[in-house]
Amino acid sequence: MIPVSVLIPAKNEELNLPACLKSLARADEIFVVDSQSQDRSCQIAEDYGAKVVQFQFNGHWPKKKNWSLDNLPFRNEWVLIVDCDERITPELWDEISQVIENPDYQGYYLNRKVFFLDKWIRYGGKYPDWNMRLFKHLAGRYENLHTEDIPNTGDNEVHEHVILQGEAGYLKNDMLHIDFRDIYHWLERHNRYSNWEARVYYNLLRGSDQKDSIGANLFGNVVQRKRFLKRIWVRLPFKPLLRFILCYVVRLGFLDGKPGYVYARLLSQYEYQIEVKLYELSKFGGQLNVATKPVNSSQAQVSQ
Repeated sequence: MIPVSVLIPAKNEELNLPACLKSLARADEIFVVDSQSQDRSCQIAEDYGAKVVQFQFNGHWPKKKNWSLDNLPFRNEWVLIVDCDERITPELWDEISQVIENPDYQGYYLNRKVFFLDKWIRYGGKYPDWNMRLFKHLAGRYENLHTEDIPNTGDNEVHEHVILQGEAGYLKNDMLHIDFRDIYHWLERHNRYSNWEARVYYNLLRGSDQKDSIGANLFGNVVQRKRFLKRIWVRLPFKPLLRFILCYVVRLGFLDGKPGYVYARLLSQYEYQIEVKLYELSKFGGQLNVATKPVNSSQAQVSQ
């Protein structure tokens, strides 16, 4: 067993959990933090020896991962964050067992291979895909991008990044992102994510994104550079079209075949959803689906 505590946020993940948990067999400890799943997620987690903890989101900060980092009784210094649709390979475990002995680093970025329609999306800007997932649990917490008041964004930090107190390294071996659910669930999930992204765009345009965040820095680490580029991106016109051209043409998404084309089209649609919801936020003072004033009877009459 490797002295690492694994944290898995979960909700209705019975399709993905078995493969995920099987890949974590070398971890000394596994916590599955569940949000009142209505399927067999909890039973599957317990069958694999994981400790199941229920999280009740009250609509305020913190969300699930930060709450877990603050409250779970980890017995190891190092924590590894793994989503239900991710897998840790044997080669990556071997590397983890070595790097946690290095006193010079407090955390490590992991790279992900994203699979879509049973194909690794190598191009289109999806690889490399660095995320801070392995760190000393007392040294890292997820940034607060102030999105918790937006409805249907969920109770879990999805695209937020870890703010690390200390030096970070980069692992050589990749983790795998393989979602066993279908495109219906991809669309449903990204409909929720677009609410979150729209608020992030809204905050970027208002200049209120720096507090409690990793910040945007062209000369910073890999995620700070990405955040810097996003500050430019949100101000560009025709973003849905640009997203497709960038993914499919500029970043060679066409080399991924039909799955690459479908993925680029879906990302373009996702960008359009963000744009529409950003307009909605701007129109209603930072809120979604809010009528500014009641419609009176005369306004509701249909012209004869």
